[in-house]
Amino acid sequence: MTRGSTLPAHRLPHLTGRLPIPAQTRTPPATQVEKFNAAPVEEALDALLSCLHSLCWARRIADHRPYPTVEALLAASDEATYDLTAPDLAEALTAESLPTLPEGTYEAAHTALDAAHAAYEARFGHVFVICLDEVPPKEALDFALESIRSRLTNDPEDERVVAAEELRRLARGRLMSHLRGAGL
Repeated sequence: MTRGSTLPAHRLPHLTGRLPIPAQTRTPPATQVEKFNAAPVEEALDALLSCLHSLCWARRIADHRPYPTVEALLAASDEATYDLTAPDLAEALTAESLPTLPEGTYEAAHTALDAAHAAYEARFGHVFVICLDEVPPKEALDFALESIRSRLTNDPEDERVVAAEELRRLARGRLMSHLRGAGL
């Protein structure tokens, strides 16, 4: 015994006087990466420098436009960050500031973070950088304090590598934010 479809076959009645839906003839709006690709060089550089304050990094990304996809742009950002020299990293680190703490953080937390940062800056000669993009806001303070304290034990070369990785993550997140909302 073979079983066929249990649903009856339906035929559409002939629809006289009705027009089919026309094919889309409008050009779809430019994608985020297309806007970035089309932006004037100075506008692209300004946007990139707000993501990571390294002129070498920003020029490299701007000069290699157009990017076919957002993923290609992010890969180029990562690669350019990995290739930064020590002076380029120093330039980028100079423009960074302490991570912002969630609203309502108690005063003692600010004091603890300020003290840990002062010790960090005295040891390494630059601001402490950390990407908190994937950390829940209520855990950000504890995560930042734990990270700064553990990184204080690094030797300067190891910490340079860690700081460069945090800068890469920060640049990537900021670049995505710009692509989503800044109208590049």
